[in-house]
Amino acid sequence: MTSTETALARGGPVHPPMSLLRPLGTDEVRIAGGFWGQKQALNAEAIIAHCLHWMERIGWIANFDRVVDGTIGQARQGVEFVDSEVYKLLEALAWELGRRPDPELEQRYNDLVCRIAAAQDPDGYLHTAFGHQGQRGRYSDLEWGHELYCAGHLIQAAVARLRTGHDDLLVGVARRLADHVCREFGPDGRDAICGHPEIEPALAEFARATGEDRYRDMARLFIERRGRRTLKTTLFQGPEYFQDDVPVREAEVLRGHAVRALYLAAGAVDLASDTGDRELLSAVESQWQRTVSRRTHITGGMGSHHQNEEFGEDYELPPDRAYSETCAGIASVMLSWRLLLETGEAKYADLIERTLFNNILASPRIDGRAFYYANTLHQRAVGAELAQDELSERAEASTRAPWFEVSCCPTNIARTLAGIHSYFATADPHGIQLHQFGDIDIATATGAGHSVRLAMRTAYPAEGEIRITIEEDAEFTLSVRIPAWARGRTGADLDGESLAVEGDYLRVRRDFARGAVLRLRLPMDARLAWPSPRIDALRGTAAVERGPQVLCLESVDLPEGVPFEYIRLNPALPLATTPDGALAHLLIEAEPDSQSWPYGGQTRPIRAKEITARLVPYATWANRGPGKMRVWIPAGSAGQPEPAPAAASHCGT
Repeated sequence: MTSTETALARGGPVHPPMSLLRPLGTDEVRIAGGFWGQKQALNAEAIIAHCLHWMERIGWIANFDRVVDGTIGQARQGVEFVDSEVYKLLEALAWELGRRPDPELEQRYNDLVCRIAAAQDPDGYLHTAFGHQGQRGRYSDLEWGHELYCAGHLIQAAVARLRTGHDDLLVGVARRLADHVCREFGPDGRDAICGHPEIEPALAEFARATGEDRYRDMARLFIERRGRRTLKTTLFQGPEYFQDDVPVREAEVLRGHAVRALYLAAGAVDLASDTGDRELLSAVESQWQRTVSRRTHITGGMGSHHQNEEFGEDYELPPDRAYSETCAGIASVMLSWRLLLETGEAKYADLIERTLFNNILASPRIDGRAFYYANTLHQRAVGAELAQDELSERAEASTRAPWFEVSCCPTNIARTLAGIHSYFATADPHGIQLHQFGDIDIATATGAGHSVRLAMRTAYPAEGEIRITIEEDAEFTLSVRIPAWARGRTGADLDGESLAVEGDYLRVRRDFARGAVLRLRLPMDARLAWPSPRIDALRGTAAVERGPQVLCLESVDLPEGVPFEYIRLNPALPLATTPDGALAHLLIEAEPDSQSWPYGGQTRPIRAKEITARLVPYATWANRGPGKMRVWIPAGSAGQPEPAPAAASHCGT
């Protein structure tokens, strides 16, 4: 194995060469503890090992061995795209080893790569479900076969290895596979696309990591071919499902299968960035804006339909049928991060924060050994505990499952948390930008070549004070994002001298002395959130937020015998903020006559009594056993503000 410490070994998952902001690599930014340090430790100690255990147990990794021994046609395990889960785990291992070398983990990584490499065909093709004796032919099912999708995830794992300083066997496998794709689907090959986008951002990033333009050119072809209605459709999956209904640059909103749409948009931003295609970038920016303001749940979750895992129409956001797949949340972060690098606009960092703290972190159980695939915002019935040694068929389970027949989300969580530090900070010619809050150490340089070392420390999101210490003399601009929910209510000082906080970033230009401390004080009081009146399913309800976290009510926090179905929030009384959530005043309505026709007169429900109940962060729900839950709570009319203007986003982004 060859180690290469070069400029290519920087930038994390995304490293556009011409973007407004430059992402910091694993050698420049590290998480030092705190909230996100705990999440990375959970990932390293539990989630990665859990994924590896399950994929070995049910034979997904052994599929590569069966290709080698010639038994794959009779004994393959899992759906067509389970290869991609192995590749996402490889990416997680690569990022984890990049931030924290570990000989035992390195051996696991090397063993896994060797098994995969052995299954690669001489011409570079690599997939365990097609092309071998007893199987369908290569690329015979582009709609559902996921061959190029799987290839994309292997290539992204190789990018992680390159970015952490290693040009090894995995990178060689990826090069041969990417070259095969270019030959097979290039200008002189098949005029076709994959039913599930993913190869597009993978090839674009591989081009950046290797310096080989042909990979970007292939990504361009795939993106330009989309929208010609070439993929075969079914009664339930039309061309919109595949984003094959209109060309990418002509689409007005993200639609169809949510993960597919978001991965494709991410690849389009990569292409626009590298080629200077401002028209394409503007198209994706517009699609993002309409999607966020009309098709996104308050948690940052995307996707309203369980059928087809897809977006609904504008303002179709039912809480009890929210799909909000974990992978869609991760894809949303991937897209928003790329747009943030291109534009520097805080709204993209705002949505990243919202999605991370709520949609994505809701997936893993507190011990990292069970997961949500879909993330509902309203659980009507008390679910059953799932057996911890059995495969779950139901992606929309009411409690977290140890593994699913389609387990794309656990491995996606693993690779995201392993590289989560990459989304915290950037640099430009003038200074450093801090977009997320946590205990992080930065040692980098501005675009002008000035060395910068600083440390951020905070108890966020439990507390709102952010302390940033300058660790060496330097002249630069320090920019710190002010979250949308905190603007106009944030205080700051530099070495005790008060600073004016205006706009979406606090920007301080100084010749900083070593030891200088900037303190940011964010308001962490609980607050009500009201939905747009255009969201039919949410009329008459309110949600509660505290800092970046959406809160929820769980039945376990109600007194025994209180009917969960007849709870109403009293918005006329103030919320009480607690260290991990809020206390809310609730009205308990008298239970109606269950035998009566439910569409009667205009009489108002009778209020029986009033209680105070605890609200907890949505991402932590169902960690105390099965129960009922809701984010949007029916509310009385007292205290409700006038509806927001039509253009305003109900997500606060």
